[in-house]
Amino acid sequence: MAATATLPRTATAPARRKRFDWGQVRTYISALIILIWCLLPAYWMIVTAFRDTAFTFDASFWPTHITWDNFATVFDESLGNHFGRNLLNSLIVAGVTTVVALVVGVFAAYALARLNFRFKFAVMGFILGASMFPGVALVTPLFQLFTNIGFMGSYQAMIIPDISFTLPLTVYTLTSFFREMPWELEESARIDGCTQGQAFRKIILPLAAPATFTTAILAFIGAWNEFLIASQLSSDATRPVTVAIAYFAGAQPHQEPYTAVMAAGTIVTVPLVILVLVFQRKIVAGLTAGAVK
Repeated sequence: MAATATLPRTATAPARRKRFDWGQVRTYISALIILIWCLLPAYWMIVTAFRDTAFTFDASFWPTHITWDNFATVFDESLGNHFGRNLLNSLIVAGVTTVVALVVGVFAAYALARLNFRFKFAVMGFILGASMFPGVALVTPLFQLFTNIGFMGSYQAMIIPDISFTLPLTVYTLTSFFREMPWELEESARIDGCTQGQAFRKIILPLAAPATFTTAILAFIGAWNEFLIASQLSSDATRPVTVAIAYFAGAQPHQEPYTAVMAAGTIVTVPLVILVLVFQRKIVAGLTAGAVK
C-alpha cells in the first residue's frame, strides 16, 4: 500500500470580520446626550452674559451683540452691588467649612475604619442619617436658635450649618478609603517604634492624600454653592455670592438685570470650573482610591 504523504498547510483560514459594536456606539451617544444636557444651560448663561441689554431676549443660539458692560455692572457699587465683598464672603465661608470638616472628618473616619469600639456602626449610621434632613426643615429652628444666641447675620451662622452638610460626606468618603488600606503598613510603623499617632501622621495620612484632596474639593464646592440657609441667616455684610445674585440690581431701576445676573453667574462658576479642570486627575484618583486593594 502506498503511503500517503501529508502536505503542509500553507493556506490559512480567512480571518473573521470584526462585528460592529453597537453597544459602544449607544454608550457614546448616551454620553454625548448627557454632556449636551448638562452643558447647555451653562452655555446659554455665558452667551447671555456677553449680550447687550437691549437684546436680552434675542433667541439666537450663537453669541450676538457682544459687550463687556454686563461685567462692569456686576462690580459697579453705585448700583448697590457689592460683588467683590460677596466673593470674599463666599471664600471665607467655604474655606472655613472645608478646613473644619476635613480636620474633623479625617480623625472621625480613621476611628470608624481602624478602631474597634462599641456602637461603631450606630455612630456611622447616625452620621449618615444626619445628612438626610432637608435644608428647608432646618431653616426655622436655626433662625430661632441663632437669633437667641446672637449669631444672626454672622459668618458662623452659615459656617455651622454648612459643616453639618459637608461632614457626613467627608466621613463617609474617607472611611471607605481608610478601611481598604492594609493594616500591615501601620503595624510596620508601630514595630519600628512609632506610636499610633505617629503612624497615623507619618504613614497613613500621606497615603490618604488623594482621597483627602478629593473630599476637600467636594466639600468646598458644596459650601460655595449653598443658597437656602445663607439666604435666611446672612446679612448685608456677610452675604455670599449665591444670595447676592438674587438681590442683584441693574442699570435700569424697573427692569430685571438678566444679563448682569448671567455675568455674575459666569464669574461665580469660573473658579469652580478651573479648580476641577486643574485637579481632575487627583479627583478621579481619590474617588477610585478605595475601589481596589
